[in-house]
Amino acid sequence: MPNYFAESKENLLNRRQLLKLGLAGTGVAGAATLWQMLNAKNKSIVRVPPMEMVTSNDVAKPMQVLRDFDYGTLKQENGRTIREFQLTADTSIIQLNSAVSYNIWDLNGRIPGPTLRAKQGERVRVLFLNRAGHSHSLHFHGVHPAEMDGIRPIGHNKATIYEFDAEPYGVHLYHCHIEPVTRHIAKGLYGMFIIDPPQPRPPADEIVLVMSGYDVNDDGHNEYYAFNGLPHHYMHHPVQIYQDQLIRLYVLNIIEYETAVTFHLHANFFDVYRSGMSMTPSEKTDVLTMGIAERHILEFAFRYPGKYMFHPHQDAIAEKGCMGQFEVIAKNDSTKPVNKS
Repeated sequence: MPNYFAESKENLLNRRQLLKLGLAGTGVAGAATLWQMLNAKNKSIVRVPPMEMVTSNDVAKPMQVLRDFDYGTLKQENGRTIREFQLTADTSIIQLNSAVSYNIWDLNGRIPGPTLRAKQGERVRVLFLNRAGHSHSLHFHGVHPAEMDGIRPIGHNKATIYEFDAEPYGVHLYHCHIEPVTRHIAKGLYGMFIIDPPQPRPPADEIVLVMSGYDVNDDGHNEYYAFNGLPHHYMHHPVQIYQDQLIRLYVLNIIEYETAVTFHLHANFFDVYRSGMSMTPSEKTDVLTMGIAERHILEFAFRYPGKYMFHPHQDAIAEKGCMGQFEVIAKNDSTKPVNKS
């Protein structure tokens, strides 16, 4: 059996210790936690179109990524609740279009990695296993001790644990921090990390959009761009939402090799909660400029049914894949056919 583990100052543990902590999934609660159950009452008044999700082995799953939040598993240790996540880095091939495929690194078999979600003040534990061939790590944006900062390389077939308190509330991210960092991020090792405030936000249809780029010939310039991993996908498979339903959009710009990009919504305006670190909006606009790793909560509702585009306002980026549509369904229409991913 391969030795996945080694001792270090960054809580690198042996296989037996990690198994005791739940890496094998034995004896731990499922992701349907008490917290989710308590929130179910509020979420039940939010209408979400029943978009059918077809099982896929592809690393890009843009339709699933939209509303998929990983709440981990809850454990009790020494009288304290631990919210535990498992992330495995590996290698994959993504089919960007009918002619172009690209070798990437993935997390849990997908790009972007899982959208991790916790509540401010909870203890978070991330079990990280690296099977991706090169040394990697996970660096979480937020507040944590230096030894949990995720800058130490974790070798191939090695594992480690990151553990810290979830703070402050907001929309954050995690990514590999091994040099060259730009390349490791651009090839797929990133994901969103949401820390919810102590008092929940108003009920809304919550959607994740991660903007990324692909430098397929390693020349330091992106040839393709995407929302949630796959170029042009939401143009061909619009994101369905309901008329007059509050939409809470978690947007992250992780496009490397570009100084900044914009996010533009057609025929509407959105309230901006910068970095998700406020309960009151800072502004209302229809175009927002975002630097690399910048992220925000955008809230809006559409007054009229129809299809409405969203994209960066840099046409070259939009035309190379970072473009999509919201399909607004009339609120009295319960017969609308659903999309397939």
